[in-house]
Amino acid sequence: MLRDFVYAARTLRSSPAFAVAAVLTLALGIGASTAIFSVADAVLLRPLPYKDPGRLVYACNDLKTRNVSDHLWSGPNYIDLRNQARESLEEVAAVNTGRSTFNRDDGTPEEEVWAQVSANFFRTLGARVILGRDFLDSDAQTAVGDGAAPPVQLPIYAIASQEFFQRRFGGNPAALGKPVAKNGPILVGVLERDVELLFRPDNNVERKPDLWMAMRLQYSESVRTGLFLRVIARLRPGVTLQRAQSQADAVAEQIRNIDVTYRGANLQFRLEPMQPYLVSSERPAILALMGAVIFLLLIACSNVANLFLVRASLRERDLAVRTAMGASWWRVARQMLAEALLVSAIGSVLGFALAWIGIRQLVAIAPANLPRLDATHVDPAVLIFSMGAGLLAAVLFGLAPALRAARPDVAQVLRASGRTAGLSGGAILRNAVVVSEVALCFVLLVGSGLMFRSFLALQRINPGFDPHGVLTFRTMGGKPARTVDERAAAVRQMQAALAAIPGVVSVTAANVLPLSGLFFPNRWGKEDALNDFGKFQSADMQLVLPGYFETMRTPLLAGRVFDESDNNPQVRRMIIDEALAAKAFPNGGAVGQRILSRIDTPTNVWYQIVGVVAHQRLSSLAEPGREQMYITDGDWNHQAVQGWAVRTRGEPAKYAAVVRSEMAKLDRSMLLIDVETMDSIVERAQTSTRFSLLLIAAFAAIAALLAGVGLYGVLSTVVRQRTAEIGVRMALGAAPAGIFGLMIGYGLRLSAVGVAAGLAAALLLTQAMTTMLIGIKPTDPVTFAAMAALFLLIAGVAAWIPARRAAALDPSSALRQE
Repeated sequence: MLRDFVYAARTLRSSPAFAVAAVLTLALGIGASTAIFSVADAVLLRPLPYKDPGRLVYACNDLKTRNVSDHLWSGPNYIDLRNQARESLEEVAAVNTGRSTFNRDDGTPEEEVWAQVSANFFRTLGARVILGRDFLDSDAQTAVGDGAAPPVQLPIYAIASQEFFQRRFGGNPAALGKPVAKNGPILVGVLERDVELLFRPDNNVERKPDLWMAMRLQYSESVRTGLFLRVIARLRPGVTLQRAQSQADAVAEQIRNIDVTYRGANLQFRLEPMQPYLVSSERPAILALMGAVIFLLLIACSNVANLFLVRASLRERDLAVRTAMGASWWRVARQMLAEALLVSAIGSVLGFALAWIGIRQLVAIAPANLPRLDATHVDPAVLIFSMGAGLLAAVLFGLAPALRAARPDVAQVLRASGRTAGLSGGAILRNAVVVSEVALCFVLLVGSGLMFRSFLALQRINPGFDPHGVLTFRTMGGKPARTVDERAAAVRQMQAALAAIPGVVSVTAANVLPLSGLFFPNRWGKEDALNDFGKFQSADMQLVLPGYFETMRTPLLAGRVFDESDNNPQVRRMIIDEALAAKAFPNGGAVGQRILSRIDTPTNVWYQIVGVVAHQRLSSLAEPGREQMYITDGDWNHQAVQGWAVRTRGEPAKYAAVVRSEMAKLDRSMLLIDVETMDSIVERAQTSTRFSLLLIAAFAAIAALLAGVGLYGVLSTVVRQRTAEIGVRMALGAAPAGIFGLMIGYGLRLSAVGVAAGLAAALLLTQAMTTMLIGIKPTDPVTFAAMAALFLLIAGVAAWIPARRAAALDPSSALRQE
């Protein structure tokens, strides 16, 4: 075998074009497939980093009548599920996360990511506390007392992440039992490293809290409509999801029976296996990319197969001579096997390098909210699979000449007088391989065409505001303001300071700016909803300062925008968007009407509609989202606005430094985070579509190149095979143009058959891309026709060179050569 490998290396060195083509083709297929499969493995397939993750379920809170899915939980509803579903659920845990600030020793603020969790949260996940203790059930009690004296309020206990413990306390165990900060929670433990909260991106759950605090939650002290929790649970061993769902249904029914609000909303509890639900929104795109890269790997293997088939045909006479001289079938096969193994080994090494580079690039350009993307690495199992596919293609078709040489017609091969006798064999197989390549390539081209048209549609979508020339940021911390007047004065002071910056056109703020956070649905209704809670519906609610619509340049369609007279707790005025106006008042005339809503009060109150504005795409550019209603920050006692927008005359990013400076002058304890332009927020909202487009387009381009090379190889072989025939035709008067057309026609016929097969496959397979497409159907005829024309153009170019060579043959030379 060693001698065979040395001989194979010499043979490949003497055929550099074949060697380079085969190695690069395999490397591209192996590298791309390994990179994408590794991403899919990290995001979709790899078990969650929790104890026995197969028994973890995510508990969804659905309001069916209002078309609200996976809403937040209230404390009492969570407690009811925990206490009444014990037969099927071993643990039911709740979590709420957020961000705040604490002051360093020098007085400057530092951001802190926190989580409030039920006492059994770490037991539910199987996370370990490596220093100190875990939470106790008693840590969840709000107060203790015997009834004779006022209850004693208990302290809040906290467990730190290892990273925060090292950063804040230098890893000193003496910090246990002491407050984390002045008047802060008592530190009782340190968590093991790299514990993460893996939830869906739209759940708005912080992934890596610094500080975990025991949630003091009592049933009697909570209201069912106070929504702030996310809930996960662990099935008991041997309990099926269906049994647990039945018990959850019973709990939801009980709550509907005792609460008229949830009865009208048709409350349902839905248990979902945690891992599939975590990636449910990303799964279609990743599966589509996996399908694309499988096609690319198959095309690469087909191309290698074609290269080996052509090479086998050229060497058939040589192998027949070896067989006639007594070489055994295994001896011939071993030589060919060594050559195939050498090509595969070199291609696999190069493919591994490409995969390593590709994964780094994928992580850099992938959407930031893709779960567990940072855990992506070159997966050995995927690499072995890809290498095996390339090796199988090389070996199967590398052994083809040995199989042909061992047949009984060796004498016939030896009697053939021409150099190209061997080329006549395997033509059907070579053509079939090219047709398969073309079909697979056409499917990829159609997929990339659909994604390209979706991306263009995304660019043309009007978000309902003008993102150009706007700098945004969020505020955290700051001097405590205890009264409503103090909070209102602080907001006005910030607004005035920002407006005074030279070049600033206008300033506004909201609780959350468009495309930068999660919007929670809030109920609304008309007169009939007072007697029938089932008539309440949901819309996204936003709290804004007067001047919000002017600064965001959201068109006013009817009525007026907010002014300062609207910005106080006593005035109940509302602005709605055109979608809500059309739904609530289909006959028009929304301005001046009243609408019921419960925003900051225990009961529903009437809001007067003073204006109608254009619909904003608040959560996604790809989807219109829910209807919207707006109230002023003053209606929320001046305590809601944290997201600021500053419209400038020049490039907004240049104002970031001066904005930070002005805010520091006002309040050194205030922290500014997420300072970025609105353009960058809009661009980030397009990341998922752009990511899929770039990858599928890249795969399609590589596939088109490989398919074109495969077609060129087949036609070049045909020209050599039919050299004598072409010489005879030309000697009998055939014009070069006729020969050229003959070869071009042969290539286009092969391509047309492949395109037809690919068309049928694409009509079926592109249905899986439905959720990825924006403003276009997966069977879009324009895209299909354009991609068919594009590939036929590629096929024409691939066929042009061998056809031109055939047309330029000299008849006498061709006959003499044969």
